[in-house]
Amino acid sequence: MNNRLPKRIVLTGGGTAGHVMVNVALIPHLRARGWEVHYVGSPDGIERDLIARIEPPVPYTAVKSGKLRRYLDYRNFIDPFRVLQGSVQAARVLGKLRPRAVFSKGGFVAVPVVWAAALRRIPVFLHESDLTPGLANRLSLPFATEVFVTFPESAAFFPRKKKVVPVGPIVREELLRGDPARGRSICRFSSHRPTLLVMGGSLGAEPINRTLRAALPLLDTFQILHLTGRGRIDPAVRAVGYCQREFLYDELPDALAAADLVISRAGSTAIFELFALRKPMLLIPLPRGKGRGDQVENARYFADRGWARVLPEEDLTPERLTEEIRRLYREREAYVRRMEAAAGNLGNGLETIVAHLETLVR
Repeated sequence: MNNRLPKRIVLTGGGTAGHVMVNVALIPHLRARGWEVHYVGSPDGIERDLIARIEPPVPYTAVKSGKLRRYLDYRNFIDPFRVLQGSVQAARVLGKLRPRAVFSKGGFVAVPVVWAAALRRIPVFLHESDLTPGLANRLSLPFATEVFVTFPESAAFFPRKKKVVPVGPIVREELLRGDPARGRSICRFSSHRPTLLVMGGSLGAEPINRTLRAALPLLDTFQILHLTGRGRIDPAVRAVGYCQREFLYDELPDALAAADLVISRAGSTAIFELFALRKPMLLIPLPRGKGRGDQVENARYFADRGWARVLPEEDLTPERLTEEIRRLYREREAYVRRMEAAAGNLGNGLETIVAHLETLVR
């Protein structure tokens, strides 16, 4: 490593909010230690929107990328060429920036950036939030200097010759500063009724949206803030105590603070954020067939430790959803106690990752 280079790092990752939020959490900590941060993502992915909200602004460069699909699609024959094109673009960007490291959170946009870093002989650090590695990280693995993992058990899924560092969960610190009163004001909710927050991820989850709306007459004791995902609000659905938003940015910490219960998919970043906030959660993981099964494994891990209840999507009906919500509410204090008891053993991922990156400049 050439220590005469500026203390500069390139972050990459995208496709879903879960592939961006770890980077968002890292940026202020890197800047506080003197790192100059740049981001390389896709031209129109959610990562561009999320990074654009950071102040002071983070320089953002877009490169082309294909989507890594696990099903038959004619675009599977086209996208490898897009990945190669993106790698050439990324190599030019990295040649101009000359960063000391590339940190990849995964997602399909990260692959050409990691490959370009390997061509430029730039150290690559990967982060895997889920229990098992995703396809993008598996394609990037041969070029990684170190692999950071959230779950200690994840080390078993990587080659032994690779340096795998369990770091624990990474949680955006602003989530810990939410205000319940401001959260209730988003939808003019009362402090005298329990609040249920429902979120299906940045892209939304239509089976959850549909079933929740059908269950609204059965859930009249709750006031419900429903994060539907982009373009998924149904203006025809109206009920007392029911409020729809596509997505929350700055208001999300307040909404989480106001929530007594949360329904969520089971992406690792999201559920560890809920864990950090000690929110009783009902997880409805993306099923195998629609995904690679990582959410099913994440949800089982949480359920086995008594940190969450799990409702498989194939069992999702208005009646079953109502039953699970009511049971979770009755038992909410037990879930909070179990999360409290386990919290001290998980570690602080932000501190560990930044410490490893700091070794580059010593």
